[in-house]
Amino acid sequence: MTSVFDKVYKNLPVWGQNSVVSAYGLYWYWLRFGRGFSTFADEFAMRERYSADDWLDWQNVQLKRMLAHAITNVPYYREVYTPEQKAAAVRGDLGGLPLLEKAPLRENARRFVRNDVKVKDMAFYTSGTTGTPISSIWTIPENRQSLALREVRSANWAGVSFDLPRATFSGRMVEPNPDSQGPFHRYNAVERQVYFSAFHLKAVNAPRYVKALWDHKVEWMTGYAVSYYLLAKFILEQELKVPPLKAIITTSEKVTPEMRNVMERAYGCKVFEEYSTVENAIFASECEHGKLHISPEVAVVEILRPDGTACTPGEVGEVVVTGLLRYHQPLIRFRLGDLAALSEEGCECGRQMPIIKEVVGRIEDVVVGSDGRQMVRFHGIFVDQAHIVEGQVIQESIDHIIVNVVPTDGFNPKDEADIIDRVKQRLGQDMRVSVKLMDAIPRTSAGKFKAVISKVKDA
Repeated sequence: MTSVFDKVYKNLPVWGQNSVVSAYGLYWYWLRFGRGFSTFADEFAMRERYSADDWLDWQNVQLKRMLAHAITNVPYYREVYTPEQKAAAVRGDLGGLPLLEKAPLRENARRFVRNDVKVKDMAFYTSGTTGTPISSIWTIPENRQSLALREVRSANWAGVSFDLPRATFSGRMVEPNPDSQGPFHRYNAVERQVYFSAFHLKAVNAPRYVKALWDHKVEWMTGYAVSYYLLAKFILEQELKVPPLKAIITTSEKVTPEMRNVMERAYGCKVFEEYSTVENAIFASECEHGKLHISPEVAVVEILRPDGTACTPGEVGEVVVTGLLRYHQPLIRFRLGDLAALSEEGCECGRQMPIIKEVVGRIEDVVVGSDGRQMVRFHGIFVDQAHIVEGQVIQESIDHIIVNVVPTDGFNPKDEADIIDRVKQRLGQDMRVSVKLMDAIPRTSAGKFKAVISKVKDA
């Protein structure tokens, strides 16, 4: 449901919303860049000099430590693993451990939280590939470590830093009014960060987005790949001039060659791709030579065939990860639901870190409003919906959205009304919204379903 904070924020004038964003930005800056951040960053930079053997030795030590911790201090692994599987964990033998599905995490995320210490934690949410958020529980040091990783292995590789003015496309509802005439951003003065609305992207609004880049002297941008791609198309079509930008770092969706070409022409700088998850279950980033390197500190990454055997380099398989950094909520042999292939080639940058040749199936369909606005990551409407097991958004036509819902026993008319309100807030009040209750969302032969499906062609 909509929180009290959201209701208050919605009724503030734009200057008031900017003040709230900046006030929260002060807390957020401390949360991410406070004590320990610099040390974490130095460690990540130092390990970039590791040889392949150094990385293997480092991972083996960390893996045994993590597995021993999991079976001793984490309720799920301690209770579910058999004696044979616990023995395999002690040996550091991943092949002797079962794959972890997302269902147990959805059912009880705190069962995966260590119980040997008392810590103040935070909750972040990720929708994954099945359209229903998973609670990912972090400690403050873990959060700072994850940002240090992004600073060193993503921003620095792209020639930028979080210290520089930037713009961000994310799922934040920074402009609550779906019929707003602008501005379509809010400004975090603490970090000199422009938060763009991903829900108001249409041709007529593009000049307002570009104006924000100039007004706030933005030097680089990060966030949803498809949002930057859509804006780039409008920029080229309207021949809009953007300020000098140093880099675009994309997240959340796969960047195709066409998308990269359009963005680099529109923004006049290189595009760098990230492949990661909100759980920090895996992290890969593009170096200056365009190779997508896996950071071995984050996880042991397996690419598996359907029979569970390891794929050879170049062979597409399922991505399964075992986290090495997050001791508070460890994920062991976690199935991301993605398909990828590793590369057998090295890289001119000289870093001895595994390279992903290709990530398959990370592009979501774009949802289109009747007024031409285009948006992605639309399955965010399911965040904080306590009475929904699974959800799926289908755009049947330019003015009709179907929301398939697998409900819990507590689902009620207020929940349905909330879903409809969320869709209309993003797409306008004239959008027809049908909520359909289902026993299960239909799966593909691979056991997955798409969180967002658009049947609107040539949008």
